[in-house]
Amino acid sequence: MPYPELMIRPMREELTRLGVEEWRTPEQVEEGIRNAKGTVMVVVNSVCGCAAGKARPGIALALQHDARPERVATVFAGADIEATEKARSYFKGYQPSSPSIALLRDGQLVYMMERRQIENKFAEQIAEELKRAFDQHCATTPASAATN
Repeated sequence: MPYPELMIRPMREELTRLGVEEWRTPEQVEEGIRNAKGTVMVVVNSVCGCAAGKARPGIALALQHDARPERVATVFAGADIEATEKARSYFKGYQPSSPSIALLRDGQLVYMMERRQIENKFAEQIAEELKRAFDQHCATTPASAATN
């Protein structure tokens, strides 16, 4: 049974306010990854207060960096169940983890941050790690440009 939308809406909005796309169906995930140009970041959002409560602010900080993914999207574990399963099917070699943050280039996983790498860090530390991954895998774009 999915989480009640009323309960998770603020957690969804914490990312969508940043311009992060919501993928709520497997078809949206498939289309978004298959048609992505450059790097796409997929955030598996979660109600987990300890980890997700740090991940979302960390993502917000990281997205202010000059190098960042061309496309950023999110699925919500426990709510967008089929979309989350589809997104996780691209995370080869990793167990389901939420929250988690993946970078894919041409549909191939190039970077993964799992819950265990999030839960004992502060938002600023998460952002720094993401920025390093962005520098390695993403194009440099003006930070003021809208995230697709």
